[in-house]
Amino acid sequence: MSGRYSDHDHEHYERPRRRTRPRTKERPTYADAEDAVVMTVDRGRFTLALDGRTAMAMKSRPLGRKGVVVGDRVRVVGDTSGADGALARIVEVAPRETVLRRTADDDDRVERIIVANASQLVVVTALADPEPRPRLIDRALVAAYDARMQPVLCLTKADLADPETLLGTYRSLGVPWVVTQRGSDLTELHERLAGRISVLIGHSGVGKSTLVNALVPDANRLIGSVNAVTGRGRHTSTSALMLPLPGDKGGFIIDTPGIRSFGLAHVQPEHLIEAFPDLDEMTEDCPRGCTHGGDEPECGLDEAVARGDADPDRVESFRRLLAARYDASSL
Repeated sequence: MSGRYSDHDHEHYERPRRRTRPRTKERPTYADAEDAVVMTVDRGRFTLALDGRTAMAMKSRPLGRKGVVVGDRVRVVGDTSGADGALARIVEVAPRETVLRRTADDDDRVERIIVANASQLVVVTALADPEPRPRLIDRALVAAYDARMQPVLCLTKADLADPETLLGTYRSLGVPWVVTQRGSDLTELHERLAGRISVLIGHSGVGKSTLVNALVPDANRLIGSVNAVTGRGRHTSTSALMLPLPGDKGGFIIDTPGIRSFGLAHVQPEHLIEAFPDLDEMTEDCPRGCTHGGDEPECGLDEAVARGDADPDRVESFRRLLAARYDASSL
């Protein structure tokens, strides 16, 4: 009958097959990929340094949700000429040697990676205008030790206040320091940074961007001012930026936006003692579960101090850092 089909017709009907490419387990080797370092990240676009030139790139789809951050060593394919409109693709991210992390607060389980592969953390703190915040310094030191990075204190605006008061708090920890003031010679700081990858962190208004502009004259980082009422600085840097240092020894500095909090939810307190080998060996006979925070009986640190084998100031400084990990209201 016209307009109908019979069961017989249905038996001979075959659904059209969709043409698909055959699947393969072979992955591209990217033999022609070039090595690069991520200098900055801006809305899904990455500025890369490659063999004396810079290029823009995007992340390739096979990387999925894998994060790429400033300091990452990557491999790229495509147009790496650096010409206007050219866009390469990041296809591989090398294993990271160090990772500097922080969380929004101590209860936040979401970690934020600030930079990768930095060997040194420079905590920039003004001695006045704005006033120093030792608890933020403590937290930054905890993050540095957890990341196995060398911490350095950079105290700015020494023309406004005596640095000795603050240095006395950290001398027992053995943290190296550099003191600067407006218009001063930065040779000592430059020598501390030369040949290394150093990330600079600090509150807004402490003079971090001023240091960056002095160390790398063509950096052109914006400089903010301090609010006279709140004593807080205005955010001027909006994203992390990696810059090569001039000079024969090379090295890089990474400028970061001013921070007002440094959550340490990612840090395991029991691992902090490992950053202090001289104290760690004194805790071998501690009772099981001892946190070394000073509240438990028979802690090896207390016994070492009583015997005269440990510096009481160093133990106290370590315990202050340990307390910073637990004190969510310390900033």
